Amino acid sequence: MEDVIAVYHLPYDPDYPQVCMDESCKQLIGEVHEAIACAPGRPKRMDAEYVRNGVAQIFLEVEPLTGKRHVEAAQHRTRKDWALWIKGMLVKRYPKAEKVRLVLDNLNTHCLASLYETFKPKEARRLAERLEIHYTPKHGSWLNMAEIELSALNGQSLDRRIADLATLRNHIAAWENDRNNRQAKIQWQFTNAKARIKLKRLYPQL
Repeated sequence: MEDVIAVYHLPYDPDYPQVCMDESCKQLIGEVHEAIACAPGRPKRMDAEYVRNGVAQIFLEVEPLTGKRHVEAAQHRTRKDWALWIKGMLVKRYPKAEKVRLVLDNLNTHCLASLYETFKPKEARRLAERLEIHYTPKHGSWLNMAEIELSALNGQSLDRRIADLATLRNHIAAWENDRNNRQAKIQWQFTNAKARIKLKRLYPQL
């Protein structure tokens, strides 16, 4: 826990950007009957019946100090999907960074082994050397600021029935553009000094 909190209080360094990454899912739900459009004095009406169209996976990263984030939706959440996401982050979104200080949880796909299962050893090693990984502790995913962004995404854009992956991606792209244009930053207030007081019960008694 203290390792992650210490990372959050480091000053901004473009050579070592702080990035938080997390994943979520969204059930795709379609309509059985066409909705009745709204009219003066009458809201839009939707039938309670719906059809399930599967589940989509959402990958999100955010750089709290700059207010920059990137979100994508995919069909699967495999080791290969995570490895390809990491390569896109390092090669496309942070090509000039010496290392990315990456905060994420201990999901079984979130490991360097995923890079080696996806890419040739030389390429996997090149990517791994540009990562400085900081895992949140078990039951401590609230320490990952990407969860704040996922909550905002779900509340501001995905709190409705979305029938297919293409529509989901359109909603996500619109939200991402708006959020990035406003440069919505996250100011982390919780410090290690506060943690040692508020979470004293979690520390060993010496």
